Amino acid sequence: MAEPDFSGIAVLLLAAGRGTRFGGAKLDADLEGRPVAFHAAAMLAGLPFAQHFAVVREDTPALAPLRWTTLPLDSPHAPQSRSLAIGVAAARAAGARGVLIALADMPLVPAAHAAALVSAFDGDRIASGAGGQRMPPALFGARHFGALEALSGDRGAGALLADAPCLPLPPGAELDVDRPEDLARAQSLLRSGLL
Repeated sequence: MAEPDFSGIAVLLLAAGRGTRFGGAKLDADLEGRPVAFHAAAMLAGLPFAQHFAVVREDTPALAPLRWTTLPLDSPHAPQSRSLAIGVAAARAAGARGVLIALADMPLVPAAHAAALVSAFDGDRIASGAGGQRMPPALFGARHFGALEALSGDRGAGALLADAPCLPLPPGAELDVDRPEDLARAQSLLRSGLL
């Protein structure tokens, strides 16, 4: 696989979820001594993306020490599509040729996987895959920015990935912390050293 070319590629971390199924404040929940959101944020901050944008709420754990440009969600009840629109608009304004969309509640995705997505990017789209499904992190070229900004409701960009190529995530890395039992599983996976 080619060396990753991060030039002109922004990363967008969606970190404004309400955590309803978790019982609230899931991004601030402790995962091996750090907030859930910190794991994905630190991993992505360590990669040389052209810009690092994060859409946040008032109660999102602080990302400033990791040098993220934080973009406030303009309504605390806005759906995920609004977070996407805000972040993609920032990437467009920065002149990005692509944007990697990642979720703050997916704490186990390794840096090598994010770099592999950039390496395999042909300017169009590429998704992560697990269990026969396409999912974030996913990288979209600038030609898709308009469609991403036009999404509505609480659905992400999944419909735009239906026929996209995908790279498989390592087993367990697809874990999305939505419920307390997911947090327990993430702790187990981290302690096992499998990820």
